[in-house]
Order: sequence, then structure tokens, then C-alpha cells
Amino acid sequence: MPAVSSRIFALIILILAACLLGLAPILVRLAQTGPAAAGFWRLAFALPVLLILTARPVNDANRTGWGRPSKWMVMAGLFFAADMSFWHYGLVMTSVANATVLCNLTPVVVTLFGWVVFKEAPGRLFMLALGLAMGGAIAMALGADGQQGTSPLLGDLLSLSVTVWYSAYFLTVKAARRTAGALQVTLWASIVGAPVMLAVALGLGETILPATAAGWVACVSLGLVHVAGQGGVAWSLGRLPASVTAVTILIQPVVAGLLSYAVFGETMTAPQLIGGAVVLGAVLLAQWSARPQTTADAKTGATA
Repeated sequence: MPAVSSRIFALIILILAACLLGLAPILVRLAQTGPAAAGFWRLAFALPVLLILTARPVNDANRTGWGRPSKWMVMAGLFFAADMSFWHYGLVMTSVANATVLCNLTPVVVTLFGWVVFKEAPGRLFMLALGLAMGGAIAMALGADGQQGTSPLLGDLLSLSVTVWYSAYFLTVKAARRTAGALQVTLWASIVGAPVMLAVALGLGETILPATAAGWVACVSLGLVHVAGQGGVAWSLGRLPASVTAVTILIQPVVAGLLSYAVFGETMTAPQLIGGAVVLGAVLLAQWSARPQTTADAKTGATA
């Protein structure tokens, strides 16, 4: 397959994966369980599919595709459990659009982490993007009409905190991928995360079992979305630049917002719409400012 057509195919897979992930917050609302319990069922129903997909010999006949979990896989599972716990509660307390857009501040947080920990100083454009992103997030939180979820402001704060947990998940997965495949990492992160989610749900006294067949369908669908969505993104990451992937994945909050309007009748106030647009634009700007320098830039020492 020519390089251009291969790249286009990878981009199509990424777009489809992002659209599928946009279904997740809707399914959480339809699951008829507690927020953490919905996360447990998402991982529990994903596990059989992941076990089948990874149950094949790798490198030699004595080693299966399941492999053995590294410390990075275990940490990824713990961070993903924290990510889903905070995000799912945010989805209940605030609007789907707010919760999903605020979670997409993750690329900014990852870059900021690299600056503080690895001394990889960002350019001026990134600092501008960071300021715009935080301003947009504040506008979304303060612009809620008070009727979107049970506690919009608290839901927004929980959703915003998800960026820390998902950033940690992203970084540990990146470390785990040095010695393992994407599906293997996803498998072990799910194995570790599932009992943690169940423990959280039981500890908070949540409803564990859906009341109707429709609720079970939503839970099963969450598992399939987890495998196809996260798997599609991981697969595309091996074939597309990270900057392209980060920008394209922003389709997710758009899909989630449209579906929340169609399914739940959720609308956004003018400040929320403006704030959401600013956040997404800021993430795009952050990714563009972090692009690799061209040869001309490298010679002149130009920075963003």
C-alpha cells in the first residue's frame, strides 16, 4: 500500500475511533448504574475481547500475546481507574459537553509536565495556549445555567481534574509501549483497573447492576467502544504523527456534545459555547506550537 494511501487509511481509522469514543459519555448516562460501576462494566466487558485479540504467540512458541504486566502497565491501570472514576462522576454532575471538552486539556497538561519534570521549556505560543485553555475552562464552568447535571460547578472541577489522571495514564502507557504492544498494554491496564473500579463503586454504595435490558446493552456497548475506540487510537498512533492524532481526537467532544443534545436535550449557554471553542482552539494552538522545527527554524534558532 503506498505511503499516502496508508496514511489516509490510518486517518480514517482515527476519525472513526474518535467518533466511537464520543459515544462513551452517552452510554455512561444510559447504563443505569453508578458512575464508577459503569467504568467497571466498561472494562469487564472489554476484557474478553482483549483476551481473544491478544491470545496468540509472540516472538516464540512459549510466549503468548498476554505476556506479563510491567510496573508501567499496573500504574496505567490504576491511573485509568482514577481517570474514569472522576470523569464518570463529572458526567453525572455537569453537562456531557462540559465534561468531555474539559477532559481534552490533557495534551496541554502533558506538555506542561514535560516542562516542569524534564525541563523541556515550551515556546511563547504554548504559554499563550495554556492561558487561553484555562480561561476557556473557567468560562465553561461559570457559564452553566445550573440545570445541567446535579452539581455543574463540582462536575466541571471533577472533569478538569481528569486531565491530571489521564495525563498520568498517557505517560505510563507511553513507557509501557517500549516493551509491549498496544493491545497487551490495554489488556493489563484493564485487568488492573476493573477491580479498582468495582471497589470504588462498592465503597460509595453505588448501584452495580443495571435494572433493565437497555442498561445491560449500554454496559456491553461501553466495553466494545473501549476496545474499538482506544484500540483504534493506539493503532493510529503507530502510523500518524502524535500532533495529528492529538488534533483529530478533538472530534470526540464535538460528537459527544451533538449526541447529548439529541439524546438528552442538553443545550449550552453562550459563555459555554465560547469557552468550549476557546479550549479546543487552545489545544490546537498548543499542539501546533509544539511541532518539530523545520530545517530553516533549526538553522536560525527560531522558536514558537
